[in-house]
Amino acid sequence: TTVIRWRLPAAASATLALYDVLGQRVRTLVDGPVAAGEQHVVWDGRDDRGRPAATGVYVVRLEADGWASARRLLLLR
Repeated sequence: TTVIRWRLPAAASATLALYDVLGQRVRTLVDGPVAAGEQHVVWDGRDDRGRPAATGVYVVRLEADGWASARRLLLLR
């Protein structure tokens, strides 16, 4: 598992999702209202269907009120 942390300056509707290197969505971790301030979510290394994700590089993307940020994440099994 890993903890993904972020901060929002104001409450917003947000989406936090993980994508593989081909750009395919692997897991949606947050999809809805999020409070202002520091937030975190735990990813258990599984996809949306509950299957273990493969070892490799993923992109975690946060979108909130017209703003977006992305970071790489490496999953090692």
